[in-house]
Amino acid sequence: MVYPAVAGGVRFRDELRDFFRFLCNPRSARRLAGRPAGQGWWLDWFAPLPFKRLLQWAGLLWLVNVLVFGPIAVSVAGLGGAQHRLDPTRIPWAQAILWAPVVEELVFRFVLRRPSQWLTVVPLATLCMFQGPTWAMQALLVLCLAVWISRHTGFARTALPAGANWFSRLLAALQGRPWRFAAMRRYWRLFPWVFYALTLAFGALHLYNFQLNSMSWYLLPLLVLPQCVTGLVLAWLRVRRGIGAAIVLHAIFNGGPVLLIMGLLKLFGHLPG
Repeated sequence: MVYPAVAGGVRFRDELRDFFRFLCNPRSARRLAGRPAGQGWWLDWFAPLPFKRLLQWAGLLWLVNVLVFGPIAVSVAGLGGAQHRLDPTRIPWAQAILWAPVVEELVFRFVLRRPSQWLTVVPLATLCMFQGPTWAMQALLVLCLAVWISRHTGFARTALPAGANWFSRLLAALQGRPWRFAAMRRYWRLFPWVFYALTLAFGALHLYNFQLNSMSWYLLPLLVLPQCVTGLVLAWLRVRRGIGAAIVLHAIFNGGPVLLIMGLLKLFGHLPG
């Protein structure tokens, strides 16, 4: 696909069109236009981000979830007797805006372009996700990601202490042998299934936010429809821009409602209505 040359890469409507085409045929596509040259692992995390574009995507997601998918989920919850666990007066804002976007993107989206991380980053991030943002989990996540990055820069071979070097060699062993060329080809053939399976798993995770009571199982997907739709956009963005962009959009998307509720609580002392 050829995009018109505009400042900052491609126009929003071009990205929107690309997103829907991607959903019809998920694949490890090229990055979006405007990505600078450099080391792939670095740009995957730290490529310059078009914040205006990320805000446009967040605004679109807020809009469709408020007007379309949110009301569906609320109706289904009422029909099935499900109740939300979250107390709006006690929102863990730091966990929602800072912790969850990082660990959830590592669990559900990082492997879309780096399948060798199934045996390393994904188990670690899954442990952190279920244990929560304790000091121990934060330290473990930072340490292991630092070792992972250092291995890609060659820093681990020359400057890290012996224990870290041992851990780096273990990472190399887990990431290397199972993911040679033939295995990678099989993975990319299965990529559409992986893409949608991870999106459904991301939506299913958010069922934990509800007390389901006696709700029928076939209504459960509708209950987390907003999260599934958001997960599709985040997965597409991870493939097309990088894991860093997906984490930032996830944080913006979570942050909007959290900041709105916090503002209402500060203004009124309680939620109106």
